[in-house]
Amino acid sequence: MSRIEAKMNELGLILPQPPILPPGVRLPFATVNIRGKRAFISGHGPQEEDGSLSAPFGRLGDTISVEEGYALARKTGLSILASLKRELGDLDRISGWGKLFGMVNSTPDFTEQPAVINGCSDLILEVFGPDTGRHARSAVGMAALPFGAGIAVEIEGEVLID
Repeated sequence: MSRIEAKMNELGLILPQPPILPPGVRLPFATVNIRGKRAFISGHGPQEEDGSLSAPFGRLGDTISVEEGYALARKTGLSILASLKRELGDLDRISGWGKLFGMVNSTPDFTEQPAVINGCSDLILEVFGPDTGRHARSAVGMAALPFGAGIAVEIEGEVLID
């Protein structure tokens, strides 16, 4: 078992299965695109362990609380890790986190996007530690995000790999 997988087991974290997308949805791009020593991570949403999209759906500042948004961002981080594991084979290949870009489906007056995206940042730091897990980040509000009533959080990123 790899060092990162052992840490995840210790924390009780389970990576979700590949995404189960709504009918008619087509994604004509790679979820992880490796170029040299970098892996570019497409936007991911929160998933349940079986790969289905995680509720609640909707907007922060309306029907979803900051605490619920934080939990969804954490699940989105697990979704990202699952895609990286499928592409890289071993999460120990990640030598550093470059950047996360967090998007929050939110009302125009909602300003706590950073507190929501902390769910993903905290997960990365817990799993990879303060050196490898250290990353730059943005957290912004969006008028809408994909899939029906709209996922509440979408996050993309970039990691350095060996």
